[in-house]
Amino acid sequence: MQVSTTSFSNNFLYEIGQLQSQQTTLQSETTTGLSVTLPEDNPAAMNQVLNLQSEASAGTQYQSNIAQVQNTASTSSDALNSLQSLVEQAGEIATGATGVSSSSTLSSDATQVGQLIQQALQIANTQDAQGNYIFGGTDTSAPPFSATTDSSGNVTAVAYNGNTSVAETEIAPGLTVSAQTPGENNTGSGAEGVFADSRTGADLFSHLISLQQDLQSGNTSAISSTETPSLTKDEFNVVTQISGNAVLQSTLQAAGTVAQQQVTNEDSQMSDDTSANLAETLTQLSQTQTAYQAALESGTMIMGLSMMEYLS
Repeated sequence: MQVSTTSFSNNFLYEIGQLQSQQTTLQSETTTGLSVTLPEDNPAAMNQVLNLQSEASAGTQYQSNIAQVQNTASTSSDALNSLQSLVEQAGEIATGATGVSSSSTLSSDATQVGQLIQQALQIANTQDAQGNYIFGGTDTSAPPFSATTDSSGNVTAVAYNGNTSVAETEIAPGLTVSAQTPGENNTGSGAEGVFADSRTGADLFSHLISLQQDLQSGNTSAISSTETPSLTKDEFNVVTQISGNAVLQSTLQAAGTVAQQQVTNEDSQMSDDTSANLAETLTQLSQTQTAYQAALESGTMIMGLSMMEYLS
């Protein structure tokens, strides 16, 4: 059975086209190092890559979330440690005032407590690196505490202007945490307040103000019976906050390590799924180039013979 010149020509051009396309693909693989660049190159592999990209993107977002929470948690840790030192100083002044009758000594102590109240206000209105007030609950845009003073400049009352809510941030699948802390919570539920909480009996500003006033009036019996035990509750409350912050930072560190490993593993897997085997690709390219050249030579020869037969 004879094959027509037209039929042979069409088949020849098709085969040449296939070899040329394969050659182009292999040349691209050797240049880019990638075996998959388009969905049609390998639909199954591309689907796997897209899934890995989605998971890697989620891991990157977790890393960003963790970094933000760590910033607030670190700032809060520093503030809480300073606050603990402050409460300890107030407790020492209260304990030392027991049995003291010297008005000058008590007056000096009262002045020192007044300074501690001012320092506590500064701590209460601490801001993180983004300018957010960390002890206002979810109300982070304005100072959570404001003071009322008398004609002598002594603080007579401190008002809390924040709220008792905290925003949760997801740092791993199904795991949310919060570094936000309400400065005060007397609702009996929710996150414990740092400076005042009805469940622990903490009310630092009120207790400091009472201590200062008792020192000014020389009421050492009230200091012994009321202010000293109250300051002990305040210190216990602050220590509890410090412990909670330490647990939070440990959790964030662990989650950060997991998220980083996840992103690294998925990037590596994507590279494995899309990378070309260079040695194998070069061998295939050489074979394809040889086949392409042979096809051109044989096709040209056969087409030439067919033309001579046609002319004869």
